[in-house]
Amino acid sequence: MVFVVAAEAAELVLAALRRHPLGAQAAIIGRVTSEHPRRVALRTAFGTRRVLDMPVGELLPRIC
Repeated sequence: MVFVVAAEAAELVLAALRRHPLGAQAAIIGRVTSEHPRRVALRTAFGTRRVLDMPVGELLPRIC
């Protein structure tokens, strides 16, 4: 599950999630910035960043 919350509420929300057994491993995995508007930027295993490309073709789930 992904939550998008205001930066000033992030730690409070994280603490609430961790109090539940299913949220024990909850973590902050990113933040919204103005650096790449309407895009997702990933940090690679080498420490660099790259913008995640939009998927191409039909967006159908695989069931096999």
